[in-house]
Amino acid sequence: MKRIMLGNEAFARGAWEAGVKVVSSYPGTPSTEVTETLAKCGDEVHVEWAPNEKVGVEVAVGASIGGARALSCMKHVGLNVAADPFFTAAYNGVTGGLVVLVADDNGCHSSQNEQDSRYHGRGAGVPILEPADPTECKDYMKLAFDMSEKYDTVVLMRSNTRISHSRGIVEEDERVEHDVIPYEKNFRKYVAMPAMARVNHVKQEQRLAQIVEDAHNIAVGVPLGSDDITAAVEGYPLNKEELNDPEIGIVTSGICYQYVKEALPNASVFKLGLVNPLPLQDIAAFAKKVNKLYVIEEGNPFLEEQIRAAGIPVHGGKELFTIQGEYSANMIRKAFGIELPEGETDSTDAPGRPPLLCAGCPHKGLFYVLSKLKTTVMGDIGCYTLAALAPTNAIDTTMCMGASIGMEHGFEKATGSSKNLVAVLGDSTFIHSGITGLVNMVYNEAKGTVIILDNRITGMTGHQQNPASGKNAKGEPAPALDIYTLCRAIGVRNVFEIDPFDVKELEQLIKEETERDELSVIITKRPCAMIVKQPGVPNVITDKCKNCRQCMKVGCPAIAMKDGRPYIIRESCVGCGLCTRVCPFDAIESTARGAGKEDK
Repeated sequence: MKRIMLGNEAFARGAWEAGVKVVSSYPGTPSTEVTETLAKCGDEVHVEWAPNEKVGVEVAVGASIGGARALSCMKHVGLNVAADPFFTAAYNGVTGGLVVLVADDNGCHSSQNEQDSRYHGRGAGVPILEPADPTECKDYMKLAFDMSEKYDTVVLMRSNTRISHSRGIVEEDERVEHDVIPYEKNFRKYVAMPAMARVNHVKQEQRLAQIVEDAHNIAVGVPLGSDDITAAVEGYPLNKEELNDPEIGIVTSGICYQYVKEALPNASVFKLGLVNPLPLQDIAAFAKKVNKLYVIEEGNPFLEEQIRAAGIPVHGGKELFTIQGEYSANMIRKAFGIELPEGETDSTDAPGRPPLLCAGCPHKGLFYVLSKLKTTVMGDIGCYTLAALAPTNAIDTTMCMGASIGMEHGFEKATGSSKNLVAVLGDSTFIHSGITGLVNMVYNEAKGTVIILDNRITGMTGHQQNPASGKNAKGEPAPALDIYTLCRAIGVRNVFEIDPFDVKELEQLIKEETERDELSVIITKRPCAMIVKQPGVPNVITDKCKNCRQCMKVGCPAIAMKDGRPYIIRESCVGCGLCTRVCPFDAIESTARGAGKEDK
C-alpha cells in the first residue's frame, strides 16, 4: 500500500518495518515527528521521551547491548549533548542494530545555530546515510539497521528541515521481527578502558574501510557474498552515477540532489547516499567522465574538502555557493547562469511574521514583571526566549539548553553581585540540563535567583510530554517529577511556587529574592494556554481607558493599536485576564460583564 508521508513519518515507518524495539529521544525540531509517529505504533515498540539526548543515546546503546534494535532521534544541537556516549559507542560497536537520527536545521528556522552534523559522524568514525526524499527515508532507515548489525557499528542517519518536513509517496511494507540477540558478557568490547579502546579504535577503522569497499562493489555491480554484506543491503546502490551531458558533473547528496535535478536536469550527477565514508575511488572515476566537476552541498564543504584533498579536481564548490542557509533550485540556476523560469526570482524571502508568545501564555506575566523591574535575565532555550523581543525586551542572553543557570552563576562571580539578577528556564529545559547547574550553585555557595517556568509541557517543539508533565510519550499516565521537592532535596533552602499571572505578588517576590544574600528558586506554575483552555471569555477595553498603554507592555498578540489607542482583537483574545491585572484604571473587563460596550 502506498501513502503520502512526511520524511519524518517515513523514517518512523522504516524503523518500524526494520523491527526496532526501543526508541529513546528528546524532542527537537525538525526531528520530533519521528518519535511521535513511533509512539503510535503499539506495544511492539517501547517509545520514550528521555530527559535529554545524552540519556536517549545511552538508553539506545543499552538496548543494543541487550540484543534489540534501537533508535535515538534528536536535532543537530542535541547531538552535541549526546556526543559523549555517541563517540564511545562508535568504538565499542553494537549487538542489536543501533541508529542515531539527527536532523540539521540549515537556515536556523528553529535553532540557535547552523551545524553540520556530518562532522560529528566523521569524527566518531561511523557511517552516515543521507536520504534525498521520503521514500529513501524509509528505505535508508531499514538499511541502516542492517548495516549496523553487519558492520558492528553505530549508524548516523542525517536529515534536515526540508527532508524531514517534505512529503512524498511511500510504499508501506510489513514489519519484520528480529529476535533479540542473546547477551554475552564481553568486557573487552563494552568496557571503555584505555587498553580496550586502543584495540576497538583499530576495529573501527577496519569497519569503515570494509564499508567503502562493499559500497564500491555494489556500485559497479560486483555480487557480494553473505559474509560481506546482508541481503537487505546487497543490490541497493547507496551511491549512484547518473550520466547525462558530460559537460557538467555534480557530486551532491540529500535535499541538494532534488535541487540539482530541478535546476540542471541534463547534468551528470554522482548522488551520494552514504556520505561517510566517501567512495573517493568512484568519485574519481566519475570525475574523469565529465569536463567540469562541481560539488553542491548545503552547510560546510564536508564533501568538497575531502574530494579536493584526494587530488580530484573540483571546478566549483563553495566559491559558487554560500555556507549559510538553505539552497534552492533557483540559486543553482543563477550560479550556472541559467535564466530563471518566468515570474520567478532567486529570492527566498517571504512576508515577515514575527514570532510571538501566544495569547494566554503563562510566561507573559513573568516577563512583564521582569521588564518592569529592569532585571538582568540570563535566558534559555524555549518559547520564553521570545521575551527578548519588544515590547518586554526582558532577556539578556540565550545560548543553549540549561545554560542560563551556569551563566547566572558565572555572572555573579564576575561582578560580585546577584542583585536584580535571575536565570530563567522552562520545566523541560530544567530537567534536560538545568539540574546539574543548580547543583553546582548549591555546592559552590552561589547567590542568585533561578526562575523555573513550569507550564507542564515541552512547548517549544510542539507540546511533547516530559518527566514533570505526568504523562509518557504515548500519552499514558506516568509519575510526575516534583520540581519543588527536587530543588529542596539538592539543598536549595528558599523555594517558592507562584502563579505568574499574580503579577503584584510575583513582583514583590522577585524583589525580595533578588535582594536575598542566598540562593533561591521561584517556580512559576501555570499550564500552557495551548494545552489547557483558558476559562475566560474575550475582554473588552471600556471608556475608563486613559491610554496609558500599560496593557501593551504585556506583549499579547490580542492587544493592538487602533487610531492611536489600544484595543482588543476579540477573535484572538482567550480571556486569560492578565491584561485586567496590569491595567491601573480597571478599564478592561470581560465581555461577560461588559456586553454591548465597544473597544476604544
